[in-house]
Formats: sequence, structure tokens, C-alpha cells
Amino acid sequence: MHIENLKGRIALVTGAGQGMGRAVAEALSERGATVVINDVSAEAAQKVALDLNASGGTAIAVPADVSRGADVRRMVAQVVERFGAIHVLVNNAGVLRPTAVPEISEEEWDFILGVNLKGTFLCSQAVLPAMKAAQWGRIVNFSSTAGKNVSTVGGAHYTAAKAGVLGLTRHLAKEVARHGITVNAVCPGLIDTEMVRATISDERSQAYARGFPIPRLGRPGEVAELVAFLCSDRAAYITGASLDINGGDLMI
Repeated sequence: MHIENLKGRIALVTGAGQGMGRAVAEALSERGATVVINDVSAEAAQKVALDLNASGGTAIAVPADVSRGADVRRMVAQVVERFGAIHVLVNNAGVLRPTAVPEISEEEWDFILGVNLKGTFLCSQAVLPAMKAAQWGRIVNFSSTAGKNVSTVGGAHYTAAKAGVLGLTRHLAKEVARHGITVNAVCPGLIDTEMVRATISDERSQAYARGFPIPRLGRPGEVAELVAFLCSDRAAYITGASLDINGGDLMI
């Protein structure tokens, strides 16, 4: 039995077609939330929604590109029209490229910043009216160990974006606290996701893992447990925080 009870809450999870986003969607659904599955891939979003419904949850798929304001506004309007509220937003959508600084094009810089940082801003901005109306809200942003140090596998644009997410988290938390809305960030280390596997080899990821105090990659479900806590009433006095989940990597 989960201590966090999210029954009656409407939760929007971006980038939930796979990886940590899917794990978060599953964790929130298990706790009773109605979950809106966002992904740029309509097929991936629909598959996750179908799986959650088959498991006894309530979920719908709403594809959108979070880096585009019109897409985000349409997505949020669709959710509010359908359910009358949005109580929880998890800004998980992210993209990663390992490109070295001399080879980063302007287009690639804009793409990485657009999804990771601009997308977090656009989605957060769009849900605020509904959360203010409810006088209750939880926004959880995905940063990274890269936001506090340097990316293990990504380029400078990824590091810059994730550092920007931490600044946005603190500022927004201060602005909206009086409305019963908390805003926090999670900072995963190297997690065993499709995105990581597509970027570096298994041999390289395991070599990194051997250097961590807990010598393995993190699991998406472990990150999801932390996010679910931050979305609950038990985390009501936590805001503007950045919580590490990295196997002790930043201690090194």
C-alpha cells in the first residue's frame, strides 16, 4: 500500500513514452492519479496510456512537442476541458546529444535547449492558471547531475539546459508558493534508459557505473518513487529544492 495517495489528482507527465517518464506515469497511476501521457510520438504515448488502463488505471495520451508554445497550450487546454483541472505536472521530456562544443550547430543548440529548458518553462507557464484556481499544485522538473556539475554523456548544451532548469525551478517556486503550488527539481545521475543506451555503449556505461559509490546505473523506477513523493501531500513543505538521485556520483 502506497502512503502517497493521489486519488482524484490529474497528472500530466511529459516525455512519458519511455524511460523515466513512463516509470513516473506508472508510479502516479499506481497511487490513484489520472495520468495524461505526453510524448512527441503519438504511438509511444498511446501505448503507455493503453498499458496503464489495462492495469486498472485511468490514462489518456495527448501527443505534443513541448518546445512549441502552440502545442503546449493546445495540450493543456485539452486536459482542462476533459478533466476540469491539472494538479500535477512532471516536466520529464528531454533530449540528449554528446556533441563537443566545436561541432554544436546553432540548430542543435536550439533543439536541446528548446526541449529541456524552454519546454519546461512553457508547460509550467501553461498549467499555472489551473493550479492557481485549485490553490494546489505540484510541479516537478527534471534536471540532472549535469545541472550541478558537468554532463557525463551529454554536450555543453545539455549541461546548460539542465543548469537552467534549476534556476527556473527556484524562481518559479518563489513566485507561486502562496498559491499552494510547490516546484521542485530532481537531478538523476546515469539512469538505465533508452536515451542513455542510444547515446553510449553498454561497455562505457558500465565503466562509469563502476566508479560510483553505488556501482551500478540507476533504475527508472527508483527515480519515479522520488517524483511520486514530491507530488504528494507529504511533500507539502518542500519547494525550490533540487534532489539528487545518482548513486553518490556527486560525492566523488
